[in-house]
Amino acid sequence: MADTNETQTDATTTPEPDAFEWAVVEVFGHRRHTGRIREEERFGAKMLRVDVPNEGNPEAKGWTTHWYGGASIFSLTLTDEATALRANKPYQPAGRYLPPPDDFDVVKDDDDQDDGTLPLDLGDDHG
Repeated sequence: MADTNETQTDATTTPEPDAFEWAVVEVFGHRRHTGRIREEERFGAKMLRVDVPNEGNPEAKGWTTHWYGGASIFSLTLTDEATALRANKPYQPAGRYLPPPDDFDVVKDDDDQDDGTLPLDLGDDHG
């Protein structure tokens, strides 16, 4: 007789219990966290765990963890690791000195010497 015990595989893949996804989470529309997320059971209820990398560098600075109940989640957007780390880096202000562009033209006046002034043409009426 043929063996009737067949193993069925689920077409959808379920993540491992320790697997994280990267996401942007908005809570009540007022707080926003970007980090790795997963569902956990705490206090007898399913909750969303959000691990936020401190200063965008979890290896050196560690993680800050937040837990939220499902009803408090306003929005969840999946993203990738690089985007999540970049979103948590401290603001780097732009440098103060900006060199002039390469195509900067200096206008020379009648004596063809660059004296740092622009020629002033008042026309024939002011002459």
